[in-house]
Amino acid sequence: PQGIGSPSVYHAVIVIFLEFFAWGLLTAPTLVVLHETFPKHTFLMNGLIQGVKGLLSFLSAPLIGALSDVWGRKSFLLLTVFFTCAPIPLMKISPWWYFAVISVSGVFAVTFSVVFAYVADITQEHERSMAYGLVSATFAASLVTSPAIGAYLGRVYGDSVVVVLATAIALLDICFILVAVPESLPEKMRPASWGAPISWEQADPFASLKKVGQDSVVLLICITVFLSYLPEAGQYSSFFLYLRQIMGFSSESVAAFIAVLGILSIIAQTIVLSLLMRSIGNKNTILLGLGFQILQLAWYGFGSEPWMMWAAGAVAAMSSITFPAVSALVSRTADADQQGVVQGMITGIRGLCNGLGPALYGFIFYIFHVELNELPMPESPAGGSVVTQYHLQQNSIIPGPPFLFGACSVLLALLVALFIPEHTNLNVRSSNWKKHCSSHGHPHSPQAPGEAKEPLLQDTNV
Repeated sequence: PQGIGSPSVYHAVIVIFLEFFAWGLLTAPTLVVLHETFPKHTFLMNGLIQGVKGLLSFLSAPLIGALSDVWGRKSFLLLTVFFTCAPIPLMKISPWWYFAVISVSGVFAVTFSVVFAYVADITQEHERSMAYGLVSATFAASLVTSPAIGAYLGRVYGDSVVVVLATAIALLDICFILVAVPESLPEKMRPASWGAPISWEQADPFASLKKVGQDSVVLLICITVFLSYLPEAGQYSSFFLYLRQIMGFSSESVAAFIAVLGILSIIAQTIVLSLLMRSIGNKNTILLGLGFQILQLAWYGFGSEPWMMWAAGAVAAMSSITFPAVSALVSRTADADQQGVVQGMITGIRGLCNGLGPALYGFIFYIFHVELNELPMPESPAGGSVVTQYHLQQNSIIPGPPFLFGACSVLLALLVALFIPEHTNLNVRSSNWKKHCSSHGHPHSPQAPGEAKEPLLQDTNV
């Protein structure tokens, strides 16, 4: 068999770590190149680029998931990692092509979906949540050190060295998949030929969303996920640019912020989440996480000093418990043969938010004229970054309008979540899904093709 050893979670963990470590190195250079390329409408263009990428990922994820059920996981791991990392060397060759390819790469930027399907192939149901947690913690761990390393190398040797190093790590990831990663989907689970038909039902990105209204509890959960993840997706796409260009953070400060936030998030999603689930229950954990998210977004919105951003970042780590708690609630209350359908709905909602959130944040920044009127200045001798804070002249009361919009959205999510019952049985009818599972399904993986269970993260750039 191809690969080294038997398929294991550690193969998936290494693939995720290398991919996001490479992108983490480019955090500081990307922020500078973005503003140099689009000096007048930086936030708007950033939102459009990430929004197009997110929408393309949402549209393509079910098809790639369905094809991986037929052709195996390894080839699609290779495909998704290659196209996700393809823009990296273009940063220094042509910034315009760099951002254009980032947008188009969304068609294949669904590594997490394939990785979670890979993990589901090789784990029993009772082991799966721990395995997913390990993959998600690896994602956070890859971002703890890489932005700081990239910022340091960029300051000492220049951004070109950082781009070359990131490209080398991406190539190492591709070589690792080619040489070391074994196929996880057994041959007997795949059709005899590569010409097996893929139905539109499996490839339809809106198929899971159409089932949302069939159960009132599912509807409440999906509305909660949509209202809470929409601002989160927008925040991920623009927040580090906001720190760098508007709040006056240096490259090293942004890297340190990411590292601290990553460490705190790992602690929150493991130790704190476990304690809360045992002590106050599943629903109350969700409500607590939403409460922390409202506080964090409001703090970001009104904060005008760097120390406020650091304090709000600590609260942001606590708000990261929300989605794991939602996934746990769904997995506990859904029937065994409905897990894939319900998790697929939530994954579909999050994928849609990954497209809408960044575009929405960029548009709100544009409406409120939160822009710079000159390029960021070089680092000052004292180590700080001299940055024009043009927005404070126009909007001194509300430095970050999109974050306040996000806080209002999460407040609505909190009100909806109050009506979710603690214990119930979800019943979502899906005859086509059951029919497909009976023919191509996996004995230990009750998830729908193209609706891979994705309990913690969506595949996004830093």
